[in-house]
Amino acid sequence: MNKSHWKWIVLILSILLPRYAYTQSKYTIDGTVKDIANGETLIGVNVYVPETGQGTVTNAYGFYSITLPEGTYSLEFTFIGYDKVVHAITLTKNTKLPVDLQEQSSQLQEITVVGENEGRSLNIKSVEMSTNKLDIKTIQKLPALLGETDIVKSLQFLPGVSQVGEGSSGFNVRGGSTGQNLVLLDEAPVYNSSHMLGFFSVFNPDAVKDVKLYKGAIPAMYGGRTSGVLDVRMKDGNSKDVEVNGGIGLIFSRLSVEGPLIPEKSSFIVAARRSYIDVLASPFLDGDFGLNFYDLTAKANYTFNQKNRLYISGYLGRDNFSLSDDAVFNWGNKTATIRWNSIITSKLFANFSGIYSQYDYKLGFDEDENNSYDWNSAVTNYVFKPDFSYYISDKSELNFGAELTYYRFNPSRTKGVTNGEAVDNSLEYKYALESSAYVSHKLTLSSRAEVQYGLRVSNFRYLGAGTAYTYNDTIPGKRRSVLSGTYYSSGETIASYTTPEPRASFKYELDANSSVKASYTRTSQYVHYISNTTASNPLNVWTPSTNNLKPTVSNQFTAGYFRTFEGKSQYEASAEVYYRQSNNEVDYINGADLLSNRYLEGDLLNGKGRAYGLELYIQKKTGRLTGWVSYTLSRSELKVTGINRGKWYPTRYDQTHNLKVIGMVEINKRWSATADFVFTTGTPTTYPDQRYTSQGLLIPYNSTSSRNDQRISNYHRLDVSIRMEGRTHRRSGKERKNHDYWVFSVYNIYARKNAFSTYFSQSDDRAVVGQPIQAEAHKVSIIGTMVPSVSYNFKF
Repeated sequence: MNKSHWKWIVLILSILLPRYAYTQSKYTIDGTVKDIANGETLIGVNVYVPETGQGTVTNAYGFYSITLPEGTYSLEFTFIGYDKVVHAITLTKNTKLPVDLQEQSSQLQEITVVGENEGRSLNIKSVEMSTNKLDIKTIQKLPALLGETDIVKSLQFLPGVSQVGEGSSGFNVRGGSTGQNLVLLDEAPVYNSSHMLGFFSVFNPDAVKDVKLYKGAIPAMYGGRTSGVLDVRMKDGNSKDVEVNGGIGLIFSRLSVEGPLIPEKSSFIVAARRSYIDVLASPFLDGDFGLNFYDLTAKANYTFNQKNRLYISGYLGRDNFSLSDDAVFNWGNKTATIRWNSIITSKLFANFSGIYSQYDYKLGFDEDENNSYDWNSAVTNYVFKPDFSYYISDKSELNFGAELTYYRFNPSRTKGVTNGEAVDNSLEYKYALESSAYVSHKLTLSSRAEVQYGLRVSNFRYLGAGTAYTYNDTIPGKRRSVLSGTYYSSGETIASYTTPEPRASFKYELDANSSVKASYTRTSQYVHYISNTTASNPLNVWTPSTNNLKPTVSNQFTAGYFRTFEGKSQYEASAEVYYRQSNNEVDYINGADLLSNRYLEGDLLNGKGRAYGLELYIQKKTGRLTGWVSYTLSRSELKVTGINRGKWYPTRYDQTHNLKVIGMVEINKRWSATADFVFTTGTPTTYPDQRYTSQGLLIPYNSTSSRNDQRISNYHRLDVSIRMEGRTHRRSGKERKNHDYWVFSVYNIYARKNAFSTYFSQSDDRAVVGQPIQAEAHKVSIIGTMVPSVSYNFKF
């Protein structure tokens, strides 16, 4: 942390803290909210005080704190899917109040895909906007490919979230690329969130407790990416009883075990998955085809006392793809997180995290002992994060902290043997250090108005040992060549960047059922995702900002209207508009060489970006029939000198129209059904406008330097699933201890052949002498048929 960071923090603290340095017969109530059945801490529980009209929510560790004048109050604890709890308390001193909530016994619970703002119509009352929280129970009800619950795929049913198509990895948020999303698993960054070439995500739903997506109004505690933040929190493990969950499907099976290590003091969870499509397909394929993945997720915790708790969690996952024993390709993530929570005082909560994360990928060909090729690449992070929450009063909350990240990039370790002669074309490792400090203040101005503002200051240093190159100026859009190179010793700074990142959000309630909100967010991204394809190709490069490659800086403005319609069935609706402008966006020259290229920066271009749109959302929350409709009208564009004649052009993931419709119906206590419909505008692409022939071969090409000036056909799909719950009682009338259910689903029910891409080639027909060679267009559909599936899931 350098001195300039702390100057900003001290300045803001000196302004804020004196104003609230008095207590004057005020006392604090604090505690942790848990699930009474398994001891899991609950995130985002609404704590409301009717007498003052104020409240708070539990943090990522279930902790809450609220300060009130001396007196008698009724504290209401509400959380979707749980029974409401009210505690009457006479406040004459600081008081500890731990709370246990019980799940609702009714089968017809509210669905919980909401704008993080649950319970007491918090989508109206909270200052948060452009934020969605997904509940695992709702995710499990959504139709999915081959019947497997998937967190990342479920995100795409939300407004402002999209994907280019089947076979593409990750997800896009408000016109950003997949590499511009910060994906966290228990605070550890995950660089590739996909399994099986993009069809499934790396998150095991049996081990996940909470999923939260920020599309805008990103809190100051998050940094390092310019588009969205996906914060996934793992379960702590059942602290009261041993619990086993699992499922058997057509593609993979999963199993998780959780329970107490020391009852009420320490617990654990271990969850594993393994696919077996290669085993099922092997009788029908020639050769040694292999395509499988596995992952292991684990977590344990220990409670020292009421004020101190330790967590250790980790993830290990890998995909394997081979066409033969001689050609092997695999990739995977590793993460580890150790965290210490401490309630320093009734008003001050602290969390200290040490984090390790690595993503690597390998490619190998072995023809024989005299001819082989091995290639691997990786990005590794070491992170330390202290975070603090200071609950000043029931109207004021201060969050502050810091983050230090050390990066090690392995661009390419390439070794080959050709006719017995060894060749090593490995590239130098790259190193970087990113440090940041932040402070954020949430303040209730009146009974209707609330503001949250903050500042994050980040610094990035590109470090030696390594060689920094200087490139020549050339014709825009053409490859640049190296003029010179300078070697830097270990730890020496090659390039340094500092970026102030202010954040602000404002909410004003028009009446009890509606509010307007606005926000501004500035973010910076110092590590760049280098890929010129949207296909799920794990051989993508991550590289740091350097003396030639500047950090991407984004500014997003958002405004919205939020409304709740009360009645027999509660409806919520929202409309948000956003505009995001960015500098130093990365693009590529035509024919760019991205892999194992020592002079990669000579093939990179930078320019401006903009994304803007309208998001409409309406949700029916209660009743037998629930669901939501989301619609996004948007544009995502780049302007880069040397591309498209210097004019704005759409990104590959630009979608003008994006419509999602979700319907869920509870038929009875055992049967329920869900359907979803998706329609999106076809994504942009570049088609050739001319061709030439060489030695009788037709070669199409684009002569105008245009980019993404055409679109593939529109995408639409309908999925349906039916869920049958197992019996709750035996024939004898005795209640069953275990719970199980079946899921029957059909993905793409009317067998739509959605195009992922279109390419052109020479016709297979014999060319006629004197006549031009004929060309053909080919549409590539990753899933072009109906896909039925069945899965069995159990819990005991």
